[in-house]
Order: sequence, then C-alpha cells, then structure tokens
Amino acid sequence: MSKDKAYKILAKKHTLSHKQAKALIDKGLVHIGGKKLTLARAYIPSDSHFEILEIRTPQVLFCNDEILAVDKPAFIESYDLCTFYEGWNLLHRLDRETSGVILLIKEKSAFAKKCKEAFKEQKVQKEYRAIVHGRIVDSISIEKPISTIRRGFAKSYIDKNGLYAYTQLNPLAIVGKKTLVQVYITTGRTHQIRVHCQSLKHPIYGDRIYGIQDSAPRLMLHAHKIALLGYEFVSPIPKELQLEHWAQ
Repeated sequence: MSKDKAYKILAKKHTLSHKQAKALIDKGLVHIGGKKLTLARAYIPSDSHFEILEIRTPQVLFCNDEILAVDKPAFIESYDLCTFYEGWNLLHRLDRETSGVILLIKEKSAFAKKCKEAFKEQKVQKEYRAIVHGRIVDSISIEKPISTIRRGFAKSYIDKNGLYAYTQLNPLAIVGKKTLVQVYITTGRTHQIRVHCQSLKHPIYGDRIYGIQDSAPRLMLHAHKIALLGYEFVSPIPKELQLEHWAQ
C-alpha cells in the first residue's frame, strides 16, 4: 500500500492547500480512526480516512460597560478572542484546547485595575470540570509549587523552588478507569491543573503534553465557572464532558 505525508493526503482528499492542511493538523483538528493526528509530515497510508473537527464560534455569556464574559470553544487561542471583540482585552487566559468561560476587560478602566488586583490577591473563584485517568474516590487538595520553562512554548513542572499553587479535586462520577472531577483553583499557574493531576498519576484525558496516549478528541478540561467582584459567570458543560456522553 502506498504512503505519503499526512498533510499532502489530507490536502488532496479535502481540496485544501498544503498550508491549510498543515494548519489543521497542527491545531489538533484532524483525526484518523478516532485518534488525533499529531504530525503533519508523518507518512500514512494513502487511503486513510480523515475526520476534521469543527471549531465552534465563541459565544457571549454576559457583557456590560465593565466586563465581557465569553464561552471559549476548544481549539481557539485565548489571544484570538480579541479579534472577535474589538476594544476588549484579555483579563486571563485558557489553554488552546481548554473550553469554557474567559473574561475580557477594557484595559485602562478603573474596573480593570480592580480585576487584576483580585487575581493577584487570589480573590477569584474558579471552578473547572475534567475527566482524568484512573479512579479518584475521595477529594484531594494539592499544594505543590510549580515552575514554568518558556522556550517557544510553555511547559511546567513541580518544583520546590517554584510558585505556590493550590488545586482541589472532587470526584463527581467514576466509570471504568475514568473519573469526572470538579476542580477548584485559587492560583493560576501555567498548566496548573494539568501538572497537578499528572503529579497524582491521574493525568487529564487528551493531554498530549502531561498525559498518556488515549483516544480523547481534545484536552478534557472545561472552565465551568468564575466569580469575582460580585460577578459570577457560568459556561455550560460541553457534550464531550457530560456523563451521558463519556460513560458509554
């Protein structure tokens, strides 16, 4: 059976330019046989069947003169949201494959300053949902400092000399060797939840950096709720993280 580079086969089968095909693969949007294709230049059979995931459009959850709450789909970079909403700036960020509520502000406003102070003083409540490998039967509090290396891309690790980080995991449901967990964090270190889960040997499903190989379509992490300065915003749990979907 003949083989060729994945991006060339994808481009030919879906009438794309080589550049477009590479971009789709690099963004993690192309699957073969239920598994994410991670290398655009990988040699694969010419008769391979591709599944291309669609990226949802961001949705506004709330907006007034002070703050804009957006439901960010997976596979959209946080910084790209500023191109959707002119005049607004990111207050914080989510990883590209993490979905959920994210906040934008007017950069030079007095309220923006208060928001940044609330984050700095750890007065922001953040709740996530995640699906992790293995069975977690009791709530777990994790206080492990984290350091981050930035060399073109960020990667974090547990480091006794790192910055303080706190994560709490509460199991909501267990099916087989998977656990759906509610996650609370008071700090916001880079990849904090992912690194803390890995440190417990319960990496998040779909985590290609800190996890293990699995068939998840993306990082199974969702920013469900955030509250600060009297506001509270909630992003609905996406289908792929709902019990009825992943328990099958």
